[in-house]
Amino acid sequence: MEEESAVQAFLVGRALNAEWEIENIAVADSRRRRGLGRQLLEEFLRFSQGEGAETIFLEVRESNLAARKLYEKCGFAENGRRQRYYKEPAEDAILYELMLA
Repeated sequence: MEEESAVQAFLVGRALNAEWEIENIAVADSRRRRGLGRQLLEEFLRFSQGEGAETIFLEVRESNLAARKLYEKCGFAENGRRQRYYKEPAEDAILYELMLA
C-alpha cells in the first residue's frame, strides 16, 4: 500500500501448491491502528483462496500481541511453537494455521 509515493504497508507471501505461507506483514508506525494490516491480510486470503490455497501458515513473535490478535480475528488458530526462534531478543515463534478447504 502506497501513499504519497511512500510504502505504508506491505505483505509478503508465497505458495507451495495448496499450502501458502505469510512471510511478513509490515505497517509504517505512523499508519498503524488504521486497518491497513487487516486489509492486506484479507486481500491475501481472498487472492490465495482464488488460486487454490487450502491452508495458510505463518509465524509471529510471541510478544507481538497486536498481530496475534489480528490473525486470530481472521480465523487463524495457534498450532505450535518454535522455542527461541527469534534473536535479539531471544523469543519463541508462535505458529498459526488457517484451513480454507
